[in-house]
Amino acid sequence: MEKYFDVLCRCPLFDGMDQAELSQLLGCLGARVMEAQKKQAVFTEGDPAEFVGIVLSGGVQVVRDDYYGRRSIVAAVGPAELFGEAFACAAVQELPVSVIAFQDSEILLLNCRRILTSCPNACAFHARLVGNLLRVVAGKNLLLNQKLDLVSRRTTREKLMAYLLAQAKKHGSNEFTIPYDRQSLADYLEVDRSAMSAEISRLRREGILETDRSWFRLLDARL
Repeated sequence: MEKYFDVLCRCPLFDGMDQAELSQLLGCLGARVMEAQKKQAVFTEGDPAEFVGIVLSGGVQVVRDDYYGRRSIVAAVGPAELFGEAFACAAVQELPVSVIAFQDSEILLLNCRRILTSCPNACAFHARLVGNLLRVVAGKNLLLNQKLDLVSRRTTREKLMAYLLAQAKKHGSNEFTIPYDRQSLADYLEVDRSAMSAEISRLRREGILETDRSWFRLLDARL
């Protein structure tokens, strides 16, 4: 587990903990590492909500499929980031989403119940862990509200530009790479891929952006 400490120390769940505390805590939480190949399911909708996951390498997408099989991407999760924490706090019995690796990944799984209950070894830093978890959940709630704002926009163009402007602000630059390919971006924005691709081509012709796969540069922020 030591080889992952550099990543885990950047994880907000373990904020304020040193390596010795982290090593002890991982034992208390029943931590185990799993490997997932690209497109492999880490969790599947309907699975018992037993684990919180932390991406050690690679990346995963949290997805929701409707009755007709249409997919919506809830979030993309990269190294040192968590997934499944909201369901642990809510104590849901079954997962309402699936988690799919979008590249070969290593995932650390932590037992939900051990996070939320008193540590059998009476770890002095367990209360800090719970406090960190609450902050993570609150932050994710803000991100979900931001996505709700995106998908409530009326047109594909408005949704796309709102997302790209938010990414530019997040990166502090008009040039950035997003964690989605074209299909995944359409699924995240909940728009038709063909319509989105046509809008991207139109924005390029209008001199508003340049793009190559997942790389974008905003040249003009007009909608």
